[in-house]
Amino acid sequence: MFTEKVQQAMNDQIQHEIESAYIYLSMAAYFDAENFPGFAQWMKIQYEEEMAHAFRFYDYINDRGGRVKLQPVDQPPVEFDSPLAAFQAALEHEQKITADIDRLYAMAIDEKDYPSQTFLQWFIDEQVEEEQHVGEVVENLKMVGDNTHAILMLDRELGQRQPPAEVEAE
Repeated sequence: MFTEKVQQAMNDQIQHEIESAYIYLSMAAYFDAENFPGFAQWMKIQYEEEMAHAFRFYDYINDRGGRVKLQPVDQPPVEFDSPLAAFQAALEHEQKITADIDRLYAMAIDEKDYPSQTFLQWFIDEQVEEEQHVGEVVENLKMVGDNTHAILMLDRELGQRQPPAEVEAE
């Protein structure tokens, strides 16, 4: 059964996903201002993915006969000390979202909401990928340190990222 408790938690998750998108868009703006177009492109794609995640929850709530109730989001940070600092902040944020999804899944179990458990499994798998991808960038930036040439090469490489098919289709 789709309980009020699970419905509210999913509405909260819409807010978390939109907040994530907003953070990534702010990071993209930072990278554009710092003349890192590849990092900016990578963050813009992250923005699109997070908005797609928010719409998955939006549609799911509606499909279950619930009511979407949008909530405000806080202003994201606009300045970062370095590309590494920005990506470390992104990784920390993804870890927070993973914890949010885990709590939501545990609630669905407690509420015996089997359809929501199935729905949330996709997000559990997605968070493993999200943390892995951001973590790889963090590790690459740590390896290159202050080497300007290497940072520019990594910027160029990350600029080649394309949106996943699911984002393009939506």
